[in-house]
Amino acid sequence: MTDLFSVVRRAVAAQLPSGAPFRAVLDDTLLRRSGLHTPGVAWRRDPLGPRFQTNFVRGQRFLQISAAMPGKDDVFRLAPIAFLHAPTPPKPGRKATQEALAQYRLDTRASRLPLRASQQIIQLRQDLDRDPGGLQRILLLAFDGGFTNSTVLKPVPPRTVLIGRIRKDAKLCFTPDPALRKTLGRRLCYGAPAPTPEQFRIDDSQPWLTMTFVHSGVDHALRYKLIPNLMWRTAGAHQILQLVVIAPLAYRLRKGSKLLYRDPAFLICTDPALNPRQIIEAYFQRWDIEVNFRDEKTLLGVGQAQVRNAASVESAPALTVAAYGMLLVAGQLAFGNSNEGLLPQPKWAASSKGPRTSTQQLLHQLRAEVWGRGLGLDSFSGFASNLPPFTKPEKSSFPLASALCYANG
Repeated sequence: MTDLFSVVRRAVAAQLPSGAPFRAVLDDTLLRRSGLHTPGVAWRRDPLGPRFQTNFVRGQRFLQISAAMPGKDDVFRLAPIAFLHAPTPPKPGRKATQEALAQYRLDTRASRLPLRASQQIIQLRQDLDRDPGGLQRILLLAFDGGFTNSTVLKPVPPRTVLIGRIRKDAKLCFTPDPALRKTLGRRLCYGAPAPTPEQFRIDDSQPWLTMTFVHSGVDHALRYKLIPNLMWRTAGAHQILQLVVIAPLAYRLRKGSKLLYRDPAFLICTDPALNPRQIIEAYFQRWDIEVNFRDEKTLLGVGQAQVRNAASVESAPALTVAAYGMLLVAGQLAFGNSNEGLLPQPKWAASSKGPRTSTQQLLHQLRAEVWGRGLGLDSFSGFASNLPPFTKPEKSSFPLASALCYANG
């Protein structure tokens, strides 16, 4: 499957200007499975469960990396370039030997999700270096707070910048003061303790900066604070970080309702000189990987194949995700963010156009191009036209084959 995803990765890199950074997002997902004897199936925490109750479901754990494709008017799209099965080893029974228990502990440490994520980051950097012009590209990779730990932050490969969400009560430090460095003795690695990210947010001495940020065609007025030259013992003594504090965004559930606020965001970046706009843009793009997960599970049926072989359990979902990535890249190259050349929308579809072509539209277009000649379809204009209203309308005049290309199943 590595060769299939390399096609998507090179196609995404080919759309970027020369020397532009390669932006990617990393996250894990859960494919629910009910079979007890399927490899990789175990009890997992349900991410859709309520906050006040931890629910558990049986499923398989996968790790995905998606790359950002550029678009017009700051409209982007993420295409998956890696989909790795990350199972946990089965626990030995009560009658297991000490050697089996010791091996189980070693396998458990080797299968930790942050460790697998760190290995994938290093592998992605190596793959980019082998691609044409990849040595001149910086890898910007964003992830959520579940991967902001020492396992991921310490072994950072060269020409790679990591952006992650940090806890509001994280214990940070300033860089060491050169005047306090000793000529003899142990080298001073960390400076004085710094305020926590939450204390930086409520500190009035730190001014708020403003930025107009365009996301999905909508302008957002962001307020943020930038605190450079910080260190975190979790990231190691060789990492100088910068902290970006984003103020809560206001929103309304409906027009005229009460003004509500989201939680603030605290981001750290391993590059102390990176522009804060690039940091915020890279992390805001992380949300689109959740859209990838939704499309993969609902529209493409990833994880629904009834396979039990260990090789099939890994390759069947990865094959579908690789095809999904190729579909997104092909749709971006063919149509971009416009709907010109696509199938006409049926009369029940929403009249307002989205900022980009949806995955459902790309699937409809693929069915029409693949099945159109075989079904004898030349035009879909009759299917999309508004029929005159009658008290007793006639039977449908368009062929059933036209409706087949618009099917959502």
